[in-house]
Amino acid sequence: MQVLSNRLQHFLKLHQVPYSTIEHAQAFTSQETAATMHVPGKTMAKVVVLQGRSSPYLGVLSASYQVDLDLFEKAVGEPVRLATEDRIRELFPDCEPGAVPPFGRLYDVQTYVDEALAEEAEIVFPAGSHSNAVRMSYRDFQELTMPEVRSFAAKRGSERRRIH
Repeated sequence: MQVLSNRLQHFLKLHQVPYSTIEHAQAFTSQETAATMHVPGKTMAKVVVLQGRSSPYLGVLSASYQVDLDLFEKAVGEPVRLATEDRIRELFPDCEPGAVPPFGRLYDVQTYVDEALAEEAEIVFPAGSHSNAVRMSYRDFQELTMPEVRSFAAKRGSERRRIH
């Protein structure tokens, strides 16, 4: 099985940024993935694919947080909903659903990063499969992706509209 999605592998090679890959036990949630790799949830980037009226978006946040839909809608200026699995397959054909890397620009999808994750020195994120991840500096990630940094996440357990 391929370690990185095709586009991600090509992009990282092209830009020659330092990163490492981590093979881990198959996991299907960002919290499980962080636990299998013994990585703090605050540095594990969870990627949520959201659909607006006409545009898809990536919300990238710490695994220990949830997307606050009201805050995300305010950030993008339109209503959003969780993208369907079919839409995710269409947008990210070289990735397993639920293992999309946070590089929306590789797929013509605008990327938003939550402020809390942007404060981390290093992040770990899905590499396109449920058994591989990438570790790199947040600074390199920021330079490569040029995401919008906003506050759109909240700690688990609050009462507003949330997407896990």
